[in-house]
Amino acid sequence: MNVRRRRRTEGFTLIELLLVVVIIGILAAIVVPRLVGRSDEARIAATKGTIKSMTTALGAYEVDNGKYPNTAQGLFALLVKPSSPPEPKSWKGPYLQNLTEIPKDDWGNDYVYLCPGSKNPSGFDLFSYGPDGQAGTEDDIY
Repeated sequence: MNVRRRRRTEGFTLIELLLVVVIIGILAAIVVPRLVGRSDEARIAATKGTIKSMTTALGAYEVDNGKYPNTAQGLFALLVKPSSPPEPKSWKGPYLQNLTEIPKDDWGNDYVYLCPGSKNPSGFDLFSYGPDGQAGTEDDIY
């Protein structure tokens, strides 16, 4: 009597593995394009947040001293009392807490500070050149 035993094979067939790979590929094709632009959006949002923070610090500087630091004194006046004219009379800084230097935008470039500003002649302009780092382009962040 010859009894054949059917051997049970364990594991996945090639078709099952290919099906899983195809499903993962379809999901990746749907999800990846939605996430690609998010890093630039996050950098823009972070840069806008930093500009708001420095704008608040400049407002505090102006309240204490009656005017904003001029372009030559720059944003560094928020960290160290300026010694160049016009010297602030009631400097109570530093106005940017827990910083030893002026932050850069999220692309590693310096912020642009002009006082008086060209867009805001009675105050200041504070902006980043944005992702391309070029002045006067539509991606500048104010």
